[in-house]
Amino acid sequence: MSKQLTILPSGQQISMQEGQTILDAAIGAGFSMPYGCKNGACGACKGQVVNGQVSYPDGYAESALPHMERERGLALYCCAVPEGDITVECREVSATKDIQIKTLPCRVQKIEKVSHDVAVLSFKLPTTERMQFLAGQYIDLHTKGGKKRSFSIANAPHDDEYLQLHIRCMPGGEFANYVWNEMKEREIMRFTGPLGSFFLREDSNKPIIFVATGTGFAPIKGILEHAFNKGIDRQMVLYWGARSLRDLYMPELPEQWAKDHPNFKYIPVLSEPAPEDNWTGRTGFVHETVMDDFGTMAAWQVYACGAPVMVEAAYKNFVARGLPEDEFFSDAFFSSKDTTKPAV
Repeated sequence: MSKQLTILPSGQQISMQEGQTILDAAIGAGFSMPYGCKNGACGACKGQVVNGQVSYPDGYAESALPHMERERGLALYCCAVPEGDITVECREVSATKDIQIKTLPCRVQKIEKVSHDVAVLSFKLPTTERMQFLAGQYIDLHTKGGKKRSFSIANAPHDDEYLQLHIRCMPGGEFANYVWNEMKEREIMRFTGPLGSFFLREDSNKPIIFVATGTGFAPIKGILEHAFNKGIDRQMVLYWGARSLRDLYMPELPEQWAKDHPNFKYIPVLSEPAPEDNWTGRTGFVHETVMDDFGTMAAWQVYACGAPVMVEAAYKNFVARGLPEDEFFSDAFFSSKDTTKPAV
C-alpha cells in the first residue's frame, strides 16, 4: 500500500513507494526540492514535518540534524523515510525545475595538476550532447568499481566547452588517488547530472558573502564567473580559507577578479600559515574572519561551500548575527569520515 506525501505550501501530492525517501519521491514526481549531498551530511534539504512520522533506516550525520532540531519536527528529506502518510513544508526551487538530469558519457580531455594536491579535470561531452546546468551545481561520476563520487562543476554555463572539476588528492581517497596516479587522458567515463541546489539566486539584489574552504572554491568559482559574465553588479566578497599558502591552489584567479571587477573583493584566510609563507594577511578560521568584519549580516546573502564543520559553524554563527535562515545557501564537501551515520 502506497503512502502519500503532501508538500506545503504548494499542496502537491505525491504517491510514495515503500522505503522511498521524501527527496527521491519529490524529485521523481518533478518537484525541485533543495538538496546537496543526498547523504544526510550537509543539511541542505532540511525541512519541517507538519504531520506524520519519519524514520532513518540508513542513519544520518548528527551534525546535519541535531537532536533539538529533530525534536522540533525538522527532518532531512534526503534520508527520511515516512512511516505513513506525511505532510512537509518545502518551497520549490523553480530555477532547476526545467533542467533535465542526464546520465552521459564523457572523455577525459585534460588532467592538470595545479598544486601539490589538487588536479583540474576537463571532460569533453559527445558532440551530439549538451548539458544544461546552473553554475554551482554538481555531478556524480560513476567509478569503475560501480560507485558514485560527487564533484562540483567548476566552470560557468557560458564556458561549457569542457566540464571542469577540482579534485583534491586526499589520503585514503580511492577515486582521488586514481585521478592523481592512474587516470589517463582520453579515458571514457560516465556521469549523472546536474544535481544540487547550490547556485546563485538571481532574483535578489542583496550583497553576497561567499565562504569557501579547500576545493569548496570550485562551485563558487563557477558562480562568480557566471555573475561576472552576466554583468551582475551586486556587491560580492569571497573569503577563501586554507591551512597554508600552498593550499590556495588558484590564488591568482580571485586576485585578478578583484582587479577587474570593482564590486568584488577577495580575502584569503590561512589557519596555519607556514614560516616560509611570510604571511601578513588574515589568519584563523574563515567563518570567524567573516564575523570579525560584519557586526550584523541581516542585509546579506551567504553562499558557503567546503568542509561540513565550517558550513555548520558558519550557519549557526551567521544566523546569530542576524542573517535570515533562508538567505544561507550551502554545499558541504564530505569524506567517508563525515558521512558516518550513527544517528537513527
